[in-house]
Amino acid sequence: MDTPSGKKVIVVGAGPVGALTALYFSHAGWEVEVYELRGDLRLPENLSLNFSKSINLALSERGINGLRNLGDGGKLLDEVLSETIPMYGRMIHTGVPGEKGESQKYDVHGRFIRSADRARLNVQLLDALALKDVKLFFHRGLRGLNLDANTAEFEKIGTGERVTVWADLIIGADGAHSATRRLLQKSVRMYYEQVYIETLWQEYEIPPDKETGDFKIDANHLHIWPKKDFMFIAIPSVDKTFTCTLFMEQWRFDAIGESRENLLNFFKENFEEVIDLVGEDSLVEQYLSHQKLPLISIKCRPYHYKDRCVIIGDAAHAMVPFYGQGMNAGFEDVRVLFEHINAHPDSMADALASYSAYRMPDGHMINELAMQNHIEMRAAVTSKAYLLRKAIEEALYAYVPCLGVRTMYSMVGFSNIRYTEVVNRARRQRMWLNAAATALLIGGVVGGLWGVNRLGLRKMGWLRMAKGWFK
Repeated sequence: MDTPSGKKVIVVGAGPVGALTALYFSHAGWEVEVYELRGDLRLPENLSLNFSKSINLALSERGINGLRNLGDGGKLLDEVLSETIPMYGRMIHTGVPGEKGESQKYDVHGRFIRSADRARLNVQLLDALALKDVKLFFHRGLRGLNLDANTAEFEKIGTGERVTVWADLIIGADGAHSATRRLLQKSVRMYYEQVYIETLWQEYEIPPDKETGDFKIDANHLHIWPKKDFMFIAIPSVDKTFTCTLFMEQWRFDAIGESRENLLNFFKENFEEVIDLVGEDSLVEQYLSHQKLPLISIKCRPYHYKDRCVIIGDAAHAMVPFYGQGMNAGFEDVRVLFEHINAHPDSMADALASYSAYRMPDGHMINELAMQNHIEMRAAVTSKAYLLRKAIEEALYAYVPCLGVRTMYSMVGFSNIRYTEVVNRARRQRMWLNAAATALLIGGVVGGLWGVNRLGLRKMGWLRMAKGWFK
């Protein structure tokens, strides 16, 4: 068992959120050890599809702000941003070859989110950890927590060897299926809610153009082929490919089965353009070889135990990917956690309790927003009512900024306003706009009736005058 020396933190999980957490604590002068169940992502053998499989990340202001506040003068942020691709909006496709997509900008002021390769971003963070002399332990599975004794037990995968490690603080950043959260529940009366939605996801890739070596479609948009109950999306990557995802219910996958004919008929009916972009043989090969994976949403509370342990990122609030906020919310968790630690320098117990109470409502809220955005992406983006509302909100934001009207997407993606406050503002804004629309409608009706009445009185006057002429 390790002996404590100064302040020591154990971070469980070496994904993007865990790695950023370790960097924050290292910059703050803590002794840091990171334990990861999988292998080192920096090694070539661990870069296989099955290891790093993930929907491409959308990096927006909250995630950027988490990197910005690390304390390294912006060095890591600059490195990360240099390997991202700006996406200015959604490109909505019908699926018919040759038909031009409809661009729907994210922001009236031209702001954009960024497409980031998850594996590459993770490697950049791990490289930064190596420079900070943080101890990294791979192929280590968390098997036990004795929080009253400040210890964690890890098993070395492959050998079964176990080691008990002491730390002042244990942080679980080990994802949706968090071992830290599961073991924390033995010490905390935790509310826990887990939902698997009906939709599964399957990854595809659109290769670069064979002749030019460039992107086959516009690189500065997130491309969507919406079909109301299911959809296909494509996100650009720096290697000129597009990482694509088919989001669809289980029964539709079952109906296709393993049949090449069924698959091609399905795509010809719904996404014919995609067949040309991916390539017919490649499309079939990818469909048959790539897993169809579930999407999970998790809410829990509290996030901590005394001054000993706290969970962050997907371990605390795993969400479906439809708002592009999973990693961004996780990076924001790290920044907010440190704000609370700095606000309570003499009591980690107060810091963790304060963080948990403050952050939990926001974690729950972004989970709900992500669920709602699933419907928007697959169906509402083609709705005239949605497009009208979006146009009105953007026009007011652009030309009458003093009103404070903003689209919900701009508040989520281009600000650091708390998720709960975003929703409260959006509700107040919707009430105000509805009241204004109602007032305009009533005013129009009243004005119309007044006009008709005036016209009627005039006609009556002319009739009286005409009768006078013939007397």
